[in-house]
Amino acid sequence: MLTKIITEDNIHKAKKLINRSHKIVIVVHTYPDGDALGSSLGLWHFLSELGKSVNVIVPDGYPSYYKWMPGSEGIIVADRQHKYAGELISSADLIFCLDFNELRRTAILEPFLRDSKAKKIMIDHHPDPVKFCDVIISHPEMSSTAELVFRFICRMGMFEYVNLFCAECIYTGMMTDTGAFTFNSNRPDIFFIISELLKTGIDRDAIYSRIYNRHSVDRVRLQGYVLYNKMKIYEKYHTSLIALSHEEHQRFNIQRGDTEGFVNIPLSMGDIIFSAFIREDKDVVKISLRSKDSFPCNRFAAEVYGGGGHLNASGGEFCGTLDEAIQKFEENLENYKELLVLNH
Repeated sequence: MLTKIITEDNIHKAKKLINRSHKIVIVVHTYPDGDALGSSLGLWHFLSELGKSVNVIVPDGYPSYYKWMPGSEGIIVADRQHKYAGELISSADLIFCLDFNELRRTAILEPFLRDSKAKKIMIDHHPDPVKFCDVIISHPEMSSTAELVFRFICRMGMFEYVNLFCAECIYTGMMTDTGAFTFNSNRPDIFFIISELLKTGIDRDAIYSRIYNRHSVDRVRLQGYVLYNKMKIYEKYHTSLIALSHEEHQRFNIQRGDTEGFVNIPLSMGDIIFSAFIREDKDVVKISLRSKDSFPCNRFAAEVYGGGGHLNASGGEFCGTLDEAIQKFEENLENYKELLVLNH
């Protein structure tokens, strides 16, 4: 049996809103990852089974290795279909906000969401949610938003509407946001959920392969280049940094999602507690941070780059040059030296 994390009041309010709604839109954050896509498509399948008219809208593109997911062909990408995305949001009577806790994380969709008169339901697992929704289901202790979507469906007593396609999407979200269940996945509830998803007929081995064994030659070559030429170790701080310029992106023909997971690799070394991946995008520098044990990389992200996230997984953006972003990272390590110590 699952523990009842979501309150009865939130379930009652959400269920009432769903029953009253005819046009539902599901939105996620910019640069959608496996959890954003898995949770939104899982919810889409569930609501479609209820006979609702539902659309999933993402602010921008996502990695090609997620395009196998059932229902992904119907996703509206706002930076390609801007007007249509706006029309759907303005005509919706209910909007689900998944895997983000503040409107600015929706980028191009933010003005539409602010202007919308629709009721809004947040389902998210990031800390410190901003109160812009009518119903806020926020549980940072959960492994993923996909896990919360599963719990949400079950708390409404509607598990029978979780079909194979819905289960595949939810499992994908849970798997990708825990590094294939290698971190933030010690709770027994997680494996109870997996066992329930398996009962629908999902092939978890095939799902893993579709995500992690579909890399291009360029991506594999890039990984070798990054580890040999670009990884810098700060032994005093048990920290690693990988930085990539826009020119290097072009040289290796990097596609959306090709660098996903690079930030985790240095943490496989025993003496590394904190890992950063900084890459130069077209008009901003992207910051990805990961850590082991109790080092609060979300605090580093917030205080240094104005970002945020989870204790061991966070990020942010920097409006400046790549060199300035690196300098800012290096200058601030000293401020965290008392926390950057090995626990063994």
